[in-house]
Amino acid sequence: MLIRVVRMTFRKEAVAAFLENFDANKEKIRNFPGCSHLELWQDENHKNIFLTYSIWENETALNQYRDSELFKSVWSFTKTLFAEKPIAFSSKKIQELP
Repeated sequence: MLIRVVRMTFRKEAVAAFLENFDANKEKIRNFPGCSHLELWQDENHKNIFLTYSIWENETALNQYRDSELFKSVWSFTKTLFAEKPIAFSSKKIQELP
């Protein structure tokens, strides 16, 4: 299992366009082979900062998504809306407490 988090800071006037695009594509992303979970988070204090939290079968599955036409179309649009460079990282869960 691979956990992917991407932190994105948008221009304030671009937030609505990002949300509309995410809404139009979220089911396709979530149902992409190898993706078992997808969440969109919004920073509590900075309403133009969003994070995606996704769970992938493994790094190969994530890379297949990143090489797909779906990712290329979503990301090419999304990156035009940024106010800052996004921050992305992949992790694995070590422990979870109930």
